[in-house]
Amino acid sequence: MTTTRADAAPAPPMAVIDERDTVREEAPPHGAIGMSTAYRISDAAPAPRTMEFRRRVLHKGAAIGEHPIAHDEVYYVLSGEGEVVSDGRRAKLTPGMTAYLYDGAVVGIRQRGEAPLSLVIAYPNPPR
Repeated sequence: MTTTRADAAPAPPMAVIDERDTVREEAPPHGAIGMSTAYRISDAAPAPRTMEFRRRVLHKGAAIGEHPIAHDEVYYVLSGEGEVVSDGRRAKLTPGMTAYLYDGAVVGIRQRGEAPLSLVIAYPNPPR
């Protein structure tokens, strides 16, 4: 059964993206602290799109440096161990844990331990 919204234009067709097509090695954003493997998944979704969805693997000692956010943001840990910060408050994250970060906070995350930190990052991206 197909359901449509009577008061809106039809949605674009879905985008199915293989993360292997989006991978690249790069320094993490917000300070270029160490190195990471970036899966810029939502970059492959055609416009218009209103959110970012990425996976990032922070290599040993790497970090997404502290930076202010102007939207809510989610970090979900797939593997490894990390330390998230929001407005100076720090918390340990392990697989299966999520940090929900709020608009207006200064946030960041750092890899801890021996294994790389693999996480999913999602946040809104208003159309331009």
